[in-house]
Amino acid sequence: MARRRVPNFCFEYVEGGAEDEATLRRNRDVFGEFAFVPRTLVDVTSRNQSVSLFGQASAAPFMIGPTGFSGLLAREGDVAMASAAAAAGIPFVLTNVSTTSMEDVARRAGGRIWQQVYMYRTRDFIEKLARRAHHAGIEALVVTTDSAIYGKREWDMRNYVGHQQLNWRNKIDVLRHPRWIADVLLPNGFPKFANLGDLLPPDKTSVRGAAASILGQNLDPSLSWRDIAWLRDLWRGKLLIKGVMSPEDAALAVAHGVDGIVLSNHGGRQLDGALSTMDVLPDVIAEVKGRAAVMLDGGFRRGTDILKAVALGADAVLLGRATTYGLAAGGQAGAARAIEILRSEVDRALGLLGCPDIGGLDGKFLRKLGSAGNVAS
Repeated sequence: MARRRVPNFCFEYVEGGAEDEATLRRNRDVFGEFAFVPRTLVDVTSRNQSVSLFGQASAAPFMIGPTGFSGLLAREGDVAMASAAAAAGIPFVLTNVSTTSMEDVARRAGGRIWQQVYMYRTRDFIEKLARRAHHAGIEALVVTTDSAIYGKREWDMRNYVGHQQLNWRNKIDVLRHPRWIADVLLPNGFPKFANLGDLLPPDKTSVRGAAASILGQNLDPSLSWRDIAWLRDLWRGKLLIKGVMSPEDAALAVAHGVDGIVLSNHGGRQLDGALSTMDVLPDVIAEVKGRAAVMLDGGFRRGTDILKAVALGADAVLLGRATTYGLAAGGQAGAARAIEILRSEVDRALGLLGCPDIGGLDGKFLRKLGSAGNVAS
């Protein structure tokens, strides 16, 4: 449905990965390597999938993670996604490159709003953003650490010529989507970045223009643990690092005072040939469980995928493409429908597993399979 509704360049932004897309495929393939061990003759009349995140109840073991350019998929897409999350009782992580300001999203959507942050070269911008987040009632900052250098996303080369200028094939394709044009482009044209303040010249804030190139130039390849320590001293709310992919870095994150870790390979959009987050989750849990919240993203499409991560010890899952497909297909109603599909799948799977309360779901309900589909020793 999303593919039909939005132009090709929008859909490929959501769908695509880096280079040969090996990481993208691994993110999905890994779930087939785990199989459930259900219990039987268990009373599953009542089922509970709520979890506790930082001392507050969340209605499901998943949330909406930060996804850029939502405003290109549906009118005020960031507000639509946040509103769907609030109605479902789950947190929403607003991307740093949103087309609606964090203040407007927090005011209009309500619920638990977390703010994703890129550590740009201009630290003064980060200080201002942290102050804005505090005044807006943002619960947590989520620092993305795997994007100091852009990955090579070859669909960009196919669709654009120059700074976000569509090639003729994609310009013609846009004209074939009048419903999208009416929803997103009319009456004011392409949406503008709303949270980037002094980083962009006033006349270069459109998502269509040179803004993406300017932002790329502002990403800081010298980003290190010193910067996390600096931000920890600055920000007194919850602080999470997104982009951890090893137990060693998870331990360092805890040592630097973070409240949570998000295992992430950026949805297969950065380093190609990387492990899936499910590959590294057990070792990270063994290293830091109980000392920081452990969450992850990457390839989650079904409620059973989410429960496999929880059984391995994850506190929650961040969704990217799964809910973004919903937004692209039908705006806020589509995002809400995607959330409901996953919520109902989690509920059904808990009943079929003979585990009525998600708090009782652990490794006993799961087996890792070998390459031939046999139970690994």
